[in-house]
Amino acid sequence: MLIRVTESELQPDEAIAAVQTPASGAVNLFLGVVRNNNLGRSVGYLEYDAYPAMAERVMREIAEEAKAQFGLEDCAVLHRTGRLEIGETSLLVAVASGHRAESFEAGHWLVNQIKKRVPVWKKEVWDNGEAWVEGPESLGLQQAPATMREG
Repeated sequence: MLIRVTESELQPDEAIAAVQTPASGAVNLFLGVVRNNNLGRSVGYLEYDAYPAMAERVMREIAEEAKAQFGLEDCAVLHRTGRLEIGETSLLVAVASGHRAESFEAGHWLVNQIKKRVPVWKKEVWDNGEAWVEGPESLGLQQAPATMREG
């Protein structure tokens, strides 16, 4: 199982190779990509911050749950940190299963659980300001890294 929080560019081919098995009839790949707008504002770039060790532990727990719940062959979850420009991939989820339905359901479930539970926070930067706009619902900003709570 490939689980990683990194400042390096995410590689879809690496994730596919990590999950695909001879029993895989389906490999589903999700790329969360930085877009140039949100809520009517023009976004210049994003910054992601995380507790890498904790984030990887939670990502692995979620991936194990997905494997059991959807009967997956394997899955990979990779998340970027640091500054990401428009068009860069921030989240990569790959799942392999015997059949396509399970791969789609598992991928959707995994992305939603990652957003809810993994300690990764996102800051949007615009022409005229910035704000931390997203983090795991289970932790909230009060448990974010100290640099995010100041100011």
